[in-house]
Amino acid sequence: MGRKNWLFSGTPEGAQASAQLYSLIETAKANKLEPYAYLRYFFKKLPVAETLEDYEALLPWNITREQLASPAVVVCA
Repeated sequence: MGRKNWLFSGTPEGAQASAQLYSLIETAKANKLEPYAYLRYFFKKLPVAETLEDYEALLPWNITREQLASPAVVVCA
C-alpha cells in the first residue's frame, strides 16, 4: 500500500475504514492466506459472530487455508 492511497479517503472516518481494511489484507498475507478468499470468508461469517470468541476466531491467524477452501465459501459463476 502506498502513501497515495490515503489521498482518496475523503474524511477521517474513511481513512480509518481504509486503514482497517488494509490491515486485514496485510495480516492475511502475513499469515499466508489469499486475501480475497479471506475477506469473502470474513464478511460471510461476521454477521453471525456474537461473542468475543466468535470475533477472535475470524482473525487471520486463527483461520486455516482449509477453512477458506471449504465449499460454503466458493461462489458459483
